[in-house]
Amino acid sequence: GIGSIRQYYTNPGGVNMGFKQTVVFDFDGVINSYLSGWQGIDMIPDPPVDGIKEAIDNIRRKYRVVVVSTRCHQEGGIEAIEAYLKKHGIVVDKVTMHKPPAKVYIDDRAIAFDGDAISLKDKIDSFIPWNKKYH
Repeated sequence: GIGSIRQYYTNPGGVNMGFKQTVVFDFDGVINSYLSGWQGIDMIPDPPVDGIKEAIDNIRRKYRVVVVSTRCHQEGGIEAIEAYLKKHGIVVDKVTMHKPPAKVYIDDRAIAFDGDAISLKDKIDSFIPWNKKYH
């Protein structure tokens, strides 16, 4: 149910802010523009996606923002993402390796399932991430 995607939330002063639903962001290709591709676990040379800091700030007014990445499964991955976010002034609620229950998942390599299972193979075959379409 909806209760499973809500997290108890307190502001930095410890004041109960009630419950907020979670929005999960992928890191590479969504927050990090990832124009250079994989450079290493702690090598993240590309700038953030244009407007992502402002978008996350706005989303955090209503939702809890969690960043999940395959980087987090390797030693130093969570720390590398946290350092990148800090460097670029991007504030999130958590960085983790485990995808929590959420209202939505924002990912550059996702296909939104519309109930049409028959067309999935064609969508997969023709899929191109946004940052590869113009380069």
